[in-house]
Formats: sequence, C-alpha cells, structure tokens
Amino acid sequence: MATQLTSLLLPLLYLFFLTSLSSATPVTYNVVTLGSKPDGKTDSTKAFLAAWAKACDSAMLATIYVPSGRFLLKNAVFQGPCKNSRVSIRIDGTLVAPSDYHVIGATDNWLFFQHVDGVSIFGGVLDGQGTGLWACKNSGKNCPSGATSLGFSNSKNIVINGLTSLNSQLYHIVFNGCSNVKVQGVKVSASGNSPNTDGIHVQLSSSVTILNTKIGTGDDCVSIGPGTNGLWIENVACGPGHGISIGSLGKNSQEAGVQNVTVKTATFTGTQNGLRIKSWGRPSNGFANNIHFQHVVMQNVQNPIIIDQNYCPDNQGCPGQNSGVKISDVTYQDIHGTSATEIAVKFVCSSKNPCSNIKLEDVKLTYKNQQASASCIHADGSADGVVQPGGCL
Repeated sequence: MATQLTSLLLPLLYLFFLTSLSSATPVTYNVVTLGSKPDGKTDSTKAFLAAWAKACDSAMLATIYVPSGRFLLKNAVFQGPCKNSRVSIRIDGTLVAPSDYHVIGATDNWLFFQHVDGVSIFGGVLDGQGTGLWACKNSGKNCPSGATSLGFSNSKNIVINGLTSLNSQLYHIVFNGCSNVKVQGVKVSASGNSPNTDGIHVQLSSSVTILNTKIGTGDDCVSIGPGTNGLWIENVACGPGHGISIGSLGKNSQEAGVQNVTVKTATFTGTQNGLRIKSWGRPSNGFANNIHFQHVVMQNVQNPIIIDQNYCPDNQGCPGQNSGVKISDVTYQDIHGTSATEIAVKFVCSSKNPCSNIKLEDVKLTYKNQQASASCIHADGSADGVVQPGGCL
C-alpha cells in the first residue's frame, strides 16, 4: 500500500516542482522589440509603457530591458500596483527628455512611478535636457516650473543602483510617501547655476538609504522634507550645490516632523552650505530631532555648519514672526576642513523654540589658514573634545 501511495505522490510532487520553477523564471521585455528606436529622435514613450504594462501584469518575475542607444521619452507614468513585487528595469542606454522644455515642463514629473512595490532600476542615464529651461528661469522670463526627472510616490521596496541623472529640468530624483528605499552608486550632474535642481529629495518617507553617491547640481545635493523618518546617507560627495539640507521645514502650520537622520562620511567641495537645517520663520508644529552628522570633510564651503530658523524667501508671509519648528538632539561629530567665510558655525535658532541638545564633538574648521569663528543665537548644547571654532555652546 505504501509503495502504491508513493508511486502516486511522486508524479504530483514533480509536477508541483516544475510549476513552481516555471513561475519563478523571470520574463524579459525588450523595449526595442516592442517598438522603440534607439535614435534619440523617435518617440519611444508608448513602447516603454507597453513594456511596463506587460511586466506589471506578469505573475512571474519581470525585467524591462533597455539596450544601448538614446531613447526619446515624453512624460510617462508607470502605475501600480502590479501582480508581482519584483520588476527590474535594466538600462544600458540613455533615456532622453524632449529638447523643447515646454513638452514636459508643466507635467511635474518626466518619469513617474506610483503605488509600486519591489521596483529596481539598474544602470542607465537619464538626460533631462534642462539647460533651456534653466536659461529661461535665469533670465526672469515666464517659464514652466519644470519636471522632476524621476519620481516615486506611495511606493515601497525600491532599489536604484548605478543610475546617472543629467541636467534635470527640476529635481533629479524624488521619493514622496515611500518606504524601504535603497539608492546606491548614483551620479547626479547639473550646472552649479541650474535653479531648483535638487539631487535627491526625500519627504514623507521612511527607511531610506543613500550610499556611494556623487552629486553636483545647482541646489541641494540631498534635500530632506517633512515626514522623513529613518534616513541614512553614507559616502556621498557633494559639489557644486547647496549642501545636504533638512528643510525647509515649517512652511505649513500643521506639518510632520523629521527624525532619525544620519549623514556619515561625506565630502563637500565648493558648496554654498555643508550641513544645513532650515525652517520658515513662522508658526508651525514641525520638528527635527535625533540628527547625526559624522565624519565629514568640508573644502571651501561657505556655510559648513548652519541652522537657520529665519528662512523667508522674498520676505513673503513671515517677516517679524518666529519659527515654531523645534530642533533638538543634533550631533556634529568629526567635522573637519575649510570654510569660505569667516563664520564656519552658525546657529540662528527660534526665540520661541530655542534649539536644544546641540552637540559639537571633534570639530575643526579653518578660514584662510586661520581659526574660523562661530555664532550662536538661541541655541543650547555642549562641546566635547577639540572644537574649533569654539565658545559658541
């Protein structure tokens, strides 16, 4: 009886094994096979969206493959959720935005992923062709706001590895409402005078890691917006640009806070700021706490360490008011290098909500081969070890 039962079960188990194996076998969709042309002139948007539709609808692990060449894309929305939670996009070529900035300039995003889970992007170049729009903005003309090159919204388990973003119209890469994100080996490049071209922007997101990344742009290398919790930035080179900025916070009276942020092993070269926290000078329930800056090198940075709670662009909507944002538990550890201005450490905190528990540990910043100076207003904390410039906390 046992022998008969075994003889019946073995074929069933074998069939189950084959079914499981086939369902785990990835399927690949080549955008050229689906109609795109790598000539940089033919609109490939439909072919890319067709590849996404097939990959997203696949019950099997799916890969979208972009071979060598230049692929012209207008704005494209890659909508989820998908039937599987592992869609890989492998790019050997360059995705090119239209040279006429009006085509995507009013669409908010060029390439936009929404409600996706488990999307990974490997390699490739995104060329936003933003120089025309920058010139328009810098001339003071009436221009569209521009499109973010790559955006993720309300998504999770995202990986971006080895991607290069060039000359975005607006932000290069944005994560909004995302969780469990890993960015590694990414390169961001735009002119130092390109307006509002933040390298990587994170807001309303948790468990985001940015590693081994090089960013040169015309705005913040990394900007950290309200609602960010659990951000780890390590081995990042920034310059040109405006530094790594938490904020601006407190634009709205009701706003989620920023907490648990670590910046470790970073280099800033010729940037406007190094490590910056800024908030609007008006009422808000926002906050920033448990922030750690460690092992940072400054090279000719205008404001190496700065907290500015009087942020008020164009003096609109905030003059004469105090920031309601509460900044606390911020540590600066092993920060060395040169300042391009005499004041290398500047804490301008809110008189209503003074900064608290600010720690300076092993800080040495110089200005023109001499000791720099520090300025602190409404800031409370401590200095440990060798701290130059000192006498501030």
